[in-house]
Amino acid sequence: MGERRSDTAELRTALLRMRRATGLPVAFGGLLDERPRAPLRIGELSGTSSEVLRGLAIRPGGGLGGRAMALARPCAVTDYPEARHISHEYDEPVAAEGLRSVLAVPVVVRRHVRAVLYGALRTPQPLGDRVLDAAVAAARDMEQALVVRDEARRSADPVSGTGGVRGPGGAGGMGGGPGAWEAVREAHGELRALAPHIADPEVRDRLLAACGRLASAAGGAVRGGAPGGMPGAAPGGAPVVLAPREVDVLAAVATGATNAEAARRLGLRPETVKGYLRSAMRRLGAHTRLEAVVAARRAGLLP
Repeated sequence: MGERRSDTAELRTALLRMRRATGLPVAFGGLLDERPRAPLRIGELSGTSSEVLRGLAIRPGGGLGGRAMALARPCAVTDYPEARHISHEYDEPVAAEGLRSVLAVPVVVRRHVRAVLYGALRTPQPLGDRVLDAAVAAARDMEQALVVRDEARRSADPVSGTGGVRGPGGAGGMGGGPGAWEAVREAHGELRALAPHIADPEVRDRLLAACGRLASAAGGAVRGGAPGGMPGAAPGGAPVVLAPREVDVLAAVATGATNAEAARRLGLRPETVKGYLRSAMRRLGAHTRLEAVVAARRAGLLP
């Protein structure tokens, strides 16, 4: 129950942030129930004139929010009742609140939709790129907050937490097996993506140090160097030093992200991601993305 309350608090914060950043007068949203096939239920309202939307159950694929859930990407309509690419089972409550131009942005954590943020106008007019980008940024902030909160919960859990995680295989293997180790790698990538957005340098350095411990847990020896750098050594080779952003990109690629997905996570342009990836491959002596990830893991730069 406490976890649900904390997620609700993050949702409320994200909606307020979205309203301020976009200038949209109405915002609302809900959390996805963790039960199988359970709907998303609208639970937080900001700027609405009534309670008609509260408690509304949104099924995947239904209406604008359900479409955003099903596609795991933002969706928007200029005039909700006239939109042709969405279903219209929620037209009555939307009309009762007087909403016309609406956007819906999913909050996706480890490939699973955890929440949906809605923003709306009471007039039918296009929502520009600035509004959409600001709404996506609010959803991304909530995603990162949930990632950090989830990791804190795991660390505090003696059964499923990552305390005492060791390298894969044999006596040093992780108790949860290969699947659990992949979860550590995903968490490492998400935390690396979060670090550049933290303004407090001390907190950022502590987070990067924790990422370094996750990387070295795989069996690579991460050795000292300049703060923020990621030095390591490939077996039988000279020390390898990657720039922080090169490690960020490789951490995203290691989870299967495309260049576009890595760019979205890191707040970079796809061309910039390609540049960092090429540079990392050159430093690691790799010719493909997979070779670069494998080399980075051997050098202790990735878990």
